[in-house]
This record gives sequence, C-alpha cells and structure tokens, in this order.
Amino acid sequence: MTTSESVSRNAAPFLHGPEFAAMAEALRAGQYGHNTATEAFEAELAEFLGVPEVVSVNSCTAALHLSLLLAGVGPGDEVVVPSQTFCATIQAILMAGAQPRFADIDAGTLCVDTTTVRAALTPRTRAVVPVLYGGRAVDLHEIRDELNDLGITMIEDAAHAFGSRLGSDLVGTDGALTCFSFGPIKNLTCIEGGALIPRDPDEAERARALRLMGVTQPQAARIRTTDYQVHGPGWRYHLSAVHAAVGRVQLAHFPAIEKKRKALWRAYARELTALDKVGLVDVDVDRSVPFNCVVRIPHRDQVFATMRDLNIGVGVHYPPNHTQPAFSAWYRPLPLTEATATEIMSLPFHPAMTEHDVDHVASVLEQAVRVAESEKL
Repeated sequence: MTTSESVSRNAAPFLHGPEFAAMAEALRAGQYGHNTATEAFEAELAEFLGVPEVVSVNSCTAALHLSLLLAGVGPGDEVVVPSQTFCATIQAILMAGAQPRFADIDAGTLCVDTTTVRAALTPRTRAVVPVLYGGRAVDLHEIRDELNDLGITMIEDAAHAFGSRLGSDLVGTDGALTCFSFGPIKNLTCIEGGALIPRDPDEAERARALRLMGVTQPQAARIRTTDYQVHGPGWRYHLSAVHAAVGRVQLAHFPAIEKKRKALWRAYARELTALDKVGLVDVDVDRSVPFNCVVRIPHRDQVFATMRDLNIGVGVHYPPNHTQPAFSAWYRPLPLTEATATEIMSLPFHPAMTEHDVDHVASVLEQAVRVAESEKL
C-alpha cells in the first residue's frame, strides 16, 4: 500500500493472511451459526484475558444491551454515560428501555472521571457506562464502593480498548461488566463481532440464553434432541462460526498488532510535538493499545476540509450525542464536551501505515493549520 493509499483513509481493517483459510474452513464445516468454533474463540479469549467466562456476540452494541439487561436496567432508570462516544452506546441504553444521563469529560482524555460521574448521579441512576475512548482505561475505583452501595452497576464500553490495561490489569478483568467490539477496524477484528465479560457463572448463563432467543442449550446439544426449551426473552445476538474463525487468527497475532499500534501512536506523538497549535489527546500509551490518534486544533472545520482536499483521511470521533436530534430530550449543558467537540479531529491510524506515512500526515497537518491561522488574521 502506498503512502497516498494509507493516509487517504482514517482507519482500515487489517488482516494477517491466515484469516482467509480459516474462513474457508469454517464455510466447509457447514455450520455457519454459533458452533464449536465460536466456543473455541470464547475459550481462547478467556485464556488471553485470564477470566473464567467470555460470552461472544455479534457486536459491542449487543454486548452493551445485554449487559444493561443483566444489571436489571429498564424503564424509569437512568444510565450515566459520556456524550463523547459513538451513538451505539446511547442506542443500547434506549434499547433497554432506560434513559441516558449525560456526563461531562476530562478535556485531556475525552473520558469521564470520578468527578464528572459523581456530578451526574441522580436517585434514578441504575448504571454507569464509562467509555474507554481511544483505548484508554478509565479508573473509577475511587467511587466503586459508593456505586455498589447505591445499587449502581458499572458497565465498561471497551469497544476501543481490547488489550489495554489499567495499571497491570487487562481491561475486562477487574470485576465490572465489560463490553468489547471486534468490528472491522478495531484492535482485534472478527469482521463483525463483540463480547461481554460477565461477573459470575450465573450471569454468563443468562447472557448466553439472551444472545440466542432465550434458548438455554448450546447448539451442539440442541441439534441432537427432539426437544429444547426457551426460558425467556432473547435476541439473535450470537457470533457466527465464520466470524469466530477470523477472530481466532487475529487473537493469535494480537501481540504484533499491539506493538504496531503503540509504535504508530508514539511516532505521531514525536512528530506532533513540533506543532505548537496542535494538542494530542492522551491515551496513556504505555498501558493502552491505541485505537485512534486524536488531536485538538483551532479552526478544526477549516483544517479538516483542507486535509480532506489534500487526500488525508481525517475524521471526527465523535459529534457529541447530547446535541443530536435523536437524543435532544436528554440534553444538559456539558461545557468540556462542547468545547472539545469543536476542536477534535482523528488522524489516519491503522496498522497498514508506516512511520513515513505519519511524517506525511504531520507535514500536511502543519500546512493546514498554518493556512487556517493565516486566513483568520
């Protein structure tokens, strides 16, 4: 891939090669839904994370929805959540019948912290959903006991953060309900997919029934019986064997992706230090597997347009949800979210890029910022 091709996209899927053979093998097996390949992937994820149970699903949105249901969230409840996230986080809350209670963020990390979460709590709060923006773990241990005493469940939206750590602990291992995404451009991809980390075996069993129409028996057992039981509500949220086959290959190669993403982010950090008008959003790269590289810049919209014109695939992640028409009923002022929303821009960031690509993007960014500054004089 040439420099022009690499930087013209903000993000891109990355396959190692063996995924094609793994998918073909899964197709030849003839069982395309949830099957033993899915269960093998779950077992390998559990071993990688060092947790007893992993429940795979077809998206992080599904994982969030199921986690909210497992936490008992429903109509009349509020869920504290940052506005600075992809809209799927908010849609999952609405799918559970609850309402979002938007929390402000730390301007340096674009994540919630203990102060902003505590300020958003109300008597109706039933869950808190920190979003691990950019791959950075969110440390809410200071208020975990307080939340537990209030009957409030913490559910991590770790769509960006597979492989990241809080201190020495991998995200997903500290006892919170944790939701991962294995979508096309995530740190680990199944093409489409996700997983939730339950807190105990009972929760795992309930999640497995919910993800497949309320049916409790595994597929291998169900297809060998004349009778099976449906014990409650459920959705078609399972992860297919074909997607699991891709995920197993990706997981085996994950150390290489972790190394590449960290190196790419550090290369950007080095190049951007020379640009005094550009601020890099911190992801705590020593402990994180970065999902993206986001900067804060003046005159963002003009810089964005200039870079797009020069074939640099910049993006904005994300327009804040509390100002979206779909969620206007739950608007509340969020000063830091609103201030940073006009400044943030995502630079091209994916494993196919090289440090030469980073140099090129930084050079174009410097040019674009200089043009925007001169036109404002």
